[in-house]
Amino acid sequence: MFRLGDWKVWCGILHLVLLVYLLHYLLCVPNNSLVSKLWAGVLTPVCGISAILCFDVARRKASSSHTFRSKFDHYIAIAGLSWVGWFARRKLDKCCKNVTETQNKLLLGRLKENAETQYGREYKFLEIQTREEYVKQHPLTYISHYEPYIQQMMKGEEKVLTSRQPVIFAVTSGTSGKSSILPMTKHQGFMFFIQGISVVYHSLLKTFPENNNLQKTLKFFYTPKWRKSECGILIGPNSSSPTNSKHLLNIYSTPKAGFEILREPEALYVHLLFGLADKSLGMLEANFSSLILSSFDALYQYWSDIADDIERGEVNLKLNIDESVRKELNAALTPNPQRASEIRDVMKTGSKVGIGKRLWPDCNLILSADSGSFDLPAKILRETYCEGIPIYSPLYAASEGLLGLNIWPKNHPSRYLLAVQSMFFEFIPVEHSTEDQPSTLFMDQVEKGEEYELVITNASGFYRYRFGDIVKVVDFYHQCPVIEFKHRKGQFLNVRGEKTSESLFYQALTKTTSAWFPRKLLNYCCVESLLIENKGDSYAPFYHLFLEIDDDSKPLTVDQREMIDKELCSRSYVYESFRNKGSIQPIKVHQVKVGTFEELRKFTIDNSQASANQYKVPRVLKTKEAVSVLLKNVVNEL
Repeated sequence: MFRLGDWKVWCGILHLVLLVYLLHYLLCVPNNSLVSKLWAGVLTPVCGISAILCFDVARRKASSSHTFRSKFDHYIAIAGLSWVGWFARRKLDKCCKNVTETQNKLLLGRLKENAETQYGREYKFLEIQTREEYVKQHPLTYISHYEPYIQQMMKGEEKVLTSRQPVIFAVTSGTSGKSSILPMTKHQGFMFFIQGISVVYHSLLKTFPENNNLQKTLKFFYTPKWRKSECGILIGPNSSSPTNSKHLLNIYSTPKAGFEILREPEALYVHLLFGLADKSLGMLEANFSSLILSSFDALYQYWSDIADDIERGEVNLKLNIDESVRKELNAALTPNPQRASEIRDVMKTGSKVGIGKRLWPDCNLILSADSGSFDLPAKILRETYCEGIPIYSPLYAASEGLLGLNIWPKNHPSRYLLAVQSMFFEFIPVEHSTEDQPSTLFMDQVEKGEEYELVITNASGFYRYRFGDIVKVVDFYHQCPVIEFKHRKGQFLNVRGEKTSESLFYQALTKTTSAWFPRKLLNYCCVESLLIENKGDSYAPFYHLFLEIDDDSKPLTVDQREMIDKELCSRSYVYESFRNKGSIQPIKVHQVKVGTFEELRKFTIDNSQASANQYKVPRVLKTKEAVSVLLKNVVNEL
């Protein structure tokens, strides 16, 4: 909508008037010099384009906190991304129509590019001419296979795994074990942007056109603590962070100074402060839905202080931040008593349901992962804080690179088109995933409805690499498989060879807890009994289940525990048979107090190399130290 008081409208009118004058001068005024005509010929399209840009910027809904420069940067960023996404989507569609040719070209090109590296010579890449020869000549690998090579690279040796030098050594989250370090090249990051981010942004605008505006986004992400390798290359997470998103910071509600805060509690306070100050916020974003959920939980702790800050136009003096950062934040925060009053009115209603939409009436979308272990926090968001705001999980990605794209934003559960241009994929049928060197299938050989362990050859020197994801092929887009993420290979329970997967256990648990209404499941994880000294009344092993329920003052009953065990038996014949024989004892349920899983998150981040941007709740705990965090918070045992 155009407003006559908007300077951009008047600027557009001025350019339009000048355009009309120049056209009149070119077409109607005779006997003028060639130079004058040339100048007019140059200025005419410039004025025309300027007028179009001014009117285009003026018609878009924008955040009031935008400056002239930040609004212009925002406009250029989304316009450029939209155009790149349009071209990238066309190329993707073309590649999906012939996946065999696309995958072969990718593989052979990658092998040729790295043939003269140390690794390429060891595995005779120059001799490989087909995908079948590649599979025959190169074994399936795990991270341990690459660790000696990565150590060489961290010391500064070149052309070890790839011909391109890494720009970062990425630290994995370590969800299913210890953190690992993976090299990442500049080209890999560039292609992630072109083949991934631009394409899903194109899908976003096509499905949710109301987001094609200049409203800012409240993004919950944090600057990680970096360290350096011996050769000076940074070591840290390669997930989305302020460090690798500098060119996009103007589209976020948090001022740039806020991203300099390294401690998460203070950084989160600042994210919420400036997000709440902007009533016209357009989107909420985080790598994982669990981050958004915990941020809303924090909002209930901080909202009164934040409202006071917005009313005064000054950051809370108790906040532990550098004075230079505080000065910049205060300069960006305008006193707004009216907005502070609105926030207080909303928060005092007491109802959590739909509070996101009441705080930000123009918020159109949440961008965050909602599959696998993030299905539960996403479900809670949809039912409570963010009711009425759609959640879009755009990418399936890992430290190893881009794996899949969700080009169907409204579909739930989220499904992903495999990134046919990014990875060379192989597939191990899930029933053979325990074997060391099983036979694999290629992309054109998989079947709809089957589950597979993914194997990838990526751009940073990992060849036939088993990184542990289990997926299900649910459809095909042209010839390319469309998958749902199921679980991590290491995230299953196995006390007697039954191999209860994360996804199976989750289905049984959520089916059971849905009958406990109005009580809600907030979080959970499992532990095999071998990891806890108290083995129970029998020698037979069993599962420990730790549950966080929204009201910890009311203990769960024995009947509710038995419901979980019965539901799991109904879904797993193998588990049921072991239970009937007495080979596995009933599940032991531990109800923990509200906030326990947030404590587990902080403990894990403080005691590992993972950053807050990477953290995923491990659904099966593997360390006694993590289990001890849960045990000390138990309020009821069954």
